[in-house]
Amino acid sequence: MEVHFNKVLDQQDLKLSKKLISSYKKRLEKEILDRSTKLRMPQNKFEEIINNNNELINLKKTLEELETESESHSKV
Repeated sequence: MEVHFNKVLDQQDLKLSKKLISSYKKRLEKEILDRSTKLRMPQNKFEEIINNNNELINLKKTLEELETESESHSKV
């Protein structure tokens, strides 16, 4: 029973973490887009900024790792 309870908590923590990180990533992308639009940058330039932003790259990696972790927990 206790093992199942811990597994459920782990899954809930993983889901919450993914949700929060994903939400933050979207807000950051939107902020880049909004600022780029205000500066009248060409679309390809702000796409380049988004694709090369270190913080966004780290967030994507973290989301991928959480997804992998979530999949491994669901198989156990």
